[in-house]
Amino acid sequence: MSPVSICMFLVVLLVYSLTNTSASSAVRTAANLVYLESPTDTPAEKLEGALLNALVFVILIAFVTFVLVLLYYYRCTSFLKHYTRFSAFFVLSFMGGPIFLTIIQHFNIPVDSVTCFILLFNFSILGVLSVFSNGVPILIRQSYMVALGIVVAAWFTRLPEWTTWVLLVALALYDLVAVLAPGGPLKILVELASRRQEELPALVYEARPTTNANISGSRGGSTLAGLLVAGMSQNDGSDHGVELQAVSASPRTNIGNYENEIASESGHMVINMDNDDEEEVEVVREDQEETSPLMAGNSRERSRSPMMYESTDNSSRRLNEVAVAEMMRPRRERDGDEMIEVMNGRGIKLGLGDFVFYSVLVGRAAMYDLMTVYACYLAIISGLGCTLILLAVCRHALPALPISIALGVIFYFLTRLLMEPFVVGTSSNLMMF
Repeated sequence: MSPVSICMFLVVLLVYSLTNTSASSAVRTAANLVYLESPTDTPAEKLEGALLNALVFVILIAFVTFVLVLLYYYRCTSFLKHYTRFSAFFVLSFMGGPIFLTIIQHFNIPVDSVTCFILLFNFSILGVLSVFSNGVPILIRQSYMVALGIVVAAWFTRLPEWTTWVLLVALALYDLVAVLAPGGPLKILVELASRRQEELPALVYEARPTTNANISGSRGGSTLAGLLVAGMSQNDGSDHGVELQAVSASPRTNIGNYENEIASESGHMVINMDNDDEEEVEVVREDQEETSPLMAGNSRERSRSPMMYESTDNSSRRLNEVAVAEMMRPRRERDGDEMIEVMNGRGIKLGLGDFVFYSVLVGRAAMYDLMTVYACYLAIISGLGCTLILLAVCRHALPALPISIALGVIFYFLTRLLMEPFVVGTSSNLMMF
């Protein structure tokens, strides 16, 4: 939430600083190819033109996304990486350059053209290297991802008002279909990357480094899953306790020949896993005729300290039940959970488009009043929090735009139509300070 808040805050500052400049006028972009809004048009004409612009823009995005999916499906990964690098350089230099020049002119910063060009070129090259190199500190990478979102969002805020609102709603609906629908392009792309265990060649913000000491994978694609089992540790015959041991097993190679023993006072548990999907669980209780020397020794120790062993018996029995339930689950479910753990170990990732359109909504709200900015910011952050909760529950890729954009649009119009007149009226009549 911190990078999203920083991105929206800086976009609002840019909007407030550059609203009265010539660069803030509407421009012809891919988002308004069909209709360019005019102040003399009627609301019906503006709505019709905005719907046409949004439809064309969504179709264009869907077409480009399917082309990228085809390229990734046929393993044109090098081309996609170079294309993504060029896109980052184009955004930072050709789209960020005019914004940089506008800021220099607006604040009368004394700098010559040569120095400005060198600074912009170095900033762009460093951004491309930071985003796509492994040896760069993650804080610099995250900062450049936020900078990319700010530049693109600043350009989108120059769209006409009706086109902006209709476009945001259309993109939220498209994001919902593209990620969750069975044939959605983003869903296909994520499934391909997950199946190949590769990183998507895309501009994605990463919430934390992709390092995890407990979960690692080999070159062949097999991942290690930690199985939590319980056993009894005996130090000197009088001090006993429950020991938790993490046993690593490979779900693709060695999990078929895995055998584990769990020893406790209540019995001897053997869990055998064969190469087939069937699993065999054998439990030998203490009340049988033959008892091992270890179990006999434990029985003698039980009479010395009954209260302590009663507690350890319950703890060990509960942990054994958890271990047995985990081992008796279908193997496909276990493999799915292990993949979820590996994906969660890489950190939470948020697409650059989510940064952009969150900031576009807040930037458009900033053109009206600060009260709408506060309302839209709280709505977007609340929607992002709901999306993160759903991500923890569903445990698969989710669209980040629908909830936040829906709440942001609703809160904007409620604040503009209801709250703003009420607050202004009560304040002007000295009823609220």
